[in-house]
Amino acid sequence: MGQRGKAPKPTALRVLHGDRKDRINTNEPMPAELAIEPPDWLSEAAAEVWDLLADDLIAKGVLTAWDTEAYANWCDAVVRRRDAAEHVAQEGAVVELPVFNKNGDLTGHRHGKNPWLLALDAADAQVQRYGARFGLTPSDRSQLNIAAPKDPAGAERLLS
Repeated sequence: MGQRGKAPKPTALRVLHGDRKDRINTNEPMPAELAIEPPDWLSEAAAEVWDLLADDLIAKGVLTAWDTEAYANWCDAVVRRRDAAEHVAQEGAVVELPVFNKNGDLTGHRHGKNPWLLALDAADAQVQRYGARFGLTPSDRSQLNIAAPKDPAGAERLLS
């Protein structure tokens, strides 16, 4: 059984908020600064989704080497969601489904829910779940507190 209640506040936020020292995990593991690359199993379309946000998430410290699988899962779910949404848009939410008798012979058709809606719902749930971990929705982003970058080269880039 998983943990109950709200997800615990990240240690960095506890420090910033001035939480009591006995409530701050001073032994939290921190990922090394390793190269952050998309996994080889990502499809070409999912790799394009990766490229859209990865650099910005890395710069903000949200995406680390330890997070690549979770972020790759998000990218993959985005692509699956787009594909399912495209099928539903082309075929409609209600489609004609075949009806078979007990011998496997086609006996007619009935109207029913498009099976692509199941794929759409599943992919949408994954997009929401994984996206929340990276602050990819406005409400999730409001829960993050990231210090301003101390990179002077970044400031020069903004001014040019």
